[in-house]
Amino acid sequence: MPTSTRPRRGQALAAGGRTLLRLALLALGNTLVVELFNHKAFTDGPGSFWTFLTGAPLAFAVDVLLVLASLIPGLFLRRRVFWYTLISTVWLAAGAVNGFILLNRMTPFTMADITVLNSGLDTLPNYLSKGAIVLLALGVAALAAGLVLLFWRGPRCPQPWGARWRPALASLVLCAAVLGGTWALAFRTDQLSTVFSNLAYAYEDYGFPYCFFQTWLNRGIRRPFNYGRTVMTNLGDKIEAARAEAPAEPLSDANVIFIQLESFIDPEEIRGLELSRDAVPNWHALKETSSSGVLTVPVVGAGTANTECEVLTGMSTRLFGPGEYPYETCLQDQTVESIAYLLQKQGCATHAIHNHTATFYNRDRVYPHLGFDDFIPLEYMPAAGTTPQNWAKDAVLEGQIRKALDATPDQPDFVFTVTVQDHGKYPDEPVLTDPAVTVTACPEEDRRWATEYYVNQLYETDAFIGRLVEDLEQREEKTVLVLYGDHQPALGLESGDMAGDSLFYTEYILWSNFGLEQRQEDLTSYQLSAYVLHCLGITDGILGAFHQFFREEPGYLSNLRRIQYDTLYGRRYLTGGQAPYAPTEMEMGVEPITVTDLYRSGEVWCIAGENFSPYCRVYADGEELETVYLSSALLCLKQDPGELRPADLEIRVVDQDGTRLSPEE
Repeated sequence: MPTSTRPRRGQALAAGGRTLLRLALLALGNTLVVELFNHKAFTDGPGSFWTFLTGAPLAFAVDVLLVLASLIPGLFLRRRVFWYTLISTVWLAAGAVNGFILLNRMTPFTMADITVLNSGLDTLPNYLSKGAIVLLALGVAALAAGLVLLFWRGPRCPQPWGARWRPALASLVLCAAVLGGTWALAFRTDQLSTVFSNLAYAYEDYGFPYCFFQTWLNRGIRRPFNYGRTVMTNLGDKIEAARAEAPAEPLSDANVIFIQLESFIDPEEIRGLELSRDAVPNWHALKETSSSGVLTVPVVGAGTANTECEVLTGMSTRLFGPGEYPYETCLQDQTVESIAYLLQKQGCATHAIHNHTATFYNRDRVYPHLGFDDFIPLEYMPAAGTTPQNWAKDAVLEGQIRKALDATPDQPDFVFTVTVQDHGKYPDEPVLTDPAVTVTACPEEDRRWATEYYVNQLYETDAFIGRLVEDLEQREEKTVLVLYGDHQPALGLESGDMAGDSLFYTEYILWSNFGLEQRQEDLTSYQLSAYVLHCLGITDGILGAFHQFFREEPGYLSNLRRIQYDTLYGRRYLTGGQAPYAPTEMEMGVEPITVTDLYRSGEVWCIAGENFSPYCRVYADGEELETVYLSSALLCLKQDPGELRPADLEIRVVDQDGTRLSPEE
């Protein structure tokens, strides 16, 4: 008599059910730990976490199911324990990284951070001590070794493939069905959304797994409603008609200088903060005599590149995927309209300057697609002083801006400068021995030292602004200077702490040395460049003219989305199906690095020249000679160059990662 298979199948189903239940509990545990990090429960207490758990249980269930879905593929494998350990490690590590990031900035961990991983690792010494970095590296190495050992020697499922794939597939289908139903119900009850007006709040409201997946899968700009040739042609005709009705005589002989000030706000905007002296006296003096206003920016605490992108291009980065940096995606391989291109048409030379590394946010790759003729990053500057947190001080920029203006005496200049001195992390203990500004009253006592450090960096940046304005006042060239903060500092501030009741407000100032009309107007960062061009009588460009003439019109934001989509992802109806701009052949540095002499001085050999930096390395016949930087005009060799002549030497600029930035000789 044949043996019945029902008991065996029943046992298999029961075993599969128990395995799935264990995986569900593992997913629940992983998600709980990840969310404790996400809501800063280990430092700020469990209040925010408990509010999320009780206020949005369906959102939390979706997070658990997403983690479970990543664990279930292990059921198909023989090395199940290894897979469960690996995936759990990834989730817990991502949660811990997110928690660390939230302690140091106000923007959570996103997929975009992985795309700028090298830049993030470069800045790690600004946040951790050398000892902590060594311990972290040892921990990562030990974890990797443990995973390798587990893969090699760990337990393996004894079941053959035929016995594994059916229950595994059934578990995957069941998980997908429950996830889909819970997902739909969470959206119907407003516990989930795809609209992230504030990324930090979205992570708190919807949980880390869901939001992180959104920053990975939700990229670019979705095709707008009613996008097509007729709609875009009509929009283009309206822009041209508006431009024709507002003729202006462009002021094309003026230098235009934009300075994006890292984490710069007026400390008086922080409620309850009292200082021993005015931390930004030059800012206040300029504000009294110049055009100014509130500037609404897309980020808070971090995300410099997105404010920069908005200012340069006139595009709203909030129309892209949540947490997306266009510098890391679409702008790496295509050009777009920018203020640099528009001022090039007016005869300007275009320069970019940043006292941080060239590769940060891939600026060295993106700037040619934004119309810059040259770029002066930190690697092309003389040795800069640094803050206690190891950021370059902004004083070094004064000479670099002057150098850019002097490089093209026969034409006006557009100089776009990004500062870095005021960058976080701000220390929680006193690190300044004799601060120029002290905090006499702080709304949160545990932020006293961080705030005092921050306002002293502001004080030095403000002094740089004052010296720059004095220099520009003495130049015999018409000059417009635009100053603005890129975002509020990562000081743990909340909207109620700010005088404007918003974390997305900074300010801008528009100053000139030839008496431009003084105005007071509030703007968004993607409107700023168009506003400045309007003040100069320049109405060129599609987005430039659109912002100038239509920002008060109905459908403004809908049409802005259409223009951005058409430019980057659509048929380019507005530009005849073609990209209207070609990438520039951008040079690194504004002046060539030259060698004029090679001589012996005592026991050392010296190389004399011009425009040296601490990142210069000397090569002869392809071999690197050990080099010591002494000044912008002098390098020292630690070895005898033999019979080499100055013409035999090659100077290369190499960043701290070993990337060669230029081939100057």
